Amino acid sequence: MGKTLLIGSCEPFSGKSALVLGLARQLIAANQPIRFGKPLATSVEWDPAVAPLPEPLIDDDVRFVGATLGLSEHQLIPSLHLLAKATADHRLAMSQMDAGKGFEDLCKQLDLHTQGLTILEAAGSLHEGLLYGLSLGQLAHGLDARVVLVHLWQDSRSVDALLAAKEQLGDHLLGIVLNAVKPDEIDDLETNVVPALEALGLAVFGVMPHSPLLRSVTVGELVRRLGARVICCSERLELLVETLSIGAMNVNSAMEFFRRRRNMAVVTGADRTDIQLAALEASTQCLILTGAGQPLPQLISRAEELEVPLLKVDHDTLSTVEVIEQAFGHVRLHEAVKATYSFRLVEEHCDLDRLFDVLGLPMQGR
Repeated sequence: MGKTLLIGSCEPFSGKSALVLGLARQLIAANQPIRFGKPLATSVEWDPAVAPLPEPLIDDDVRFVGATLGLSEHQLIPSLHLLAKATADHRLAMSQMDAGKGFEDLCKQLDLHTQGLTILEAAGSLHEGLLYGLSLGQLAHGLDARVVLVHLWQDSRSVDALLAAKEQLGDHLLGIVLNAVKPDEIDDLETNVVPALEALGLAVFGVMPHSPLLRSVTVGELVRRLGARVICCSERLELLVETLSIGAMNVNSAMEFFRRRRNMAVVTGADRTDIQLAALEASTQCLILTGAGQPLPQLISRAEELEVPLLKVDHDTLSTVEVIEQAFGHVRLHEAVKATYSFRLVEEHCDLDRLFDVLGLPMQGR
């Protein structure tokens, strides 16, 4: 079988796609043939009441990576199943847990692909995909693939999940990349924690810092999640929101607080015109008004002048904040600026030479 690398994680939204982009670009620079796919699709717009599943089933993440890297259609591997409520309901009702004939066909494809590397992105945790026969462990063993885990690091308690993964994956686990590390903790982590992990048999291929940009969300995504009405600047919904601020204090305190924040979404009551105007003078990407009432004409005029989208929601402030907080870090890496940053992040903070050497890939052209 050709060389196959699985990119997995112990928990959702760990940063797998960023690593895929960085790895793939280095391989392309070294003239290594690559293919990419997600055996279990998790990001496909599909309504079972309207149409059957598309064929071939190409995950939206796969299409984005392909378009970003300039991959041809034959370099994109179709998914075998879609992780969705409707498909899970059907498989559960049928007591069906095997991946089916498509998995056998995938094995044959990988046998024929003897040059370069096939990169497959697994689902969002160690257990996700078991109902489809496509969990990380099932893929690793069934495809005889090597695995790199991208893991969100908090503190030494994070090791438990890695040890559980090592126990499940055995020799298939090549190593790990620690992600979302606080920048001021990186030196200590590399000096003290990484050697300890290596001593436990966990090769560390990288330590990547926390990135507000990669965990940011577009104004358009907030509009969708909140069901918000866009009052002005609908052409600016591609702006990226990195932080959330709640305008519930007096205006002097608010102005001082807003000055210390960057690329904010500011949530405040529709009746707090003073806070709203103060927010527009800061690094605000969108202003979200809650509660009864409508914005004053002078507020709309100033928002249009500064090109800051103004949104109105029916929810109260607390509910609105909960929706936005859930969105941070839980959105797909589908913006070009995020892809560009991912390239740099992986190149600067991952030891790709060591990884490629373990995989047995010659990288002379890089």
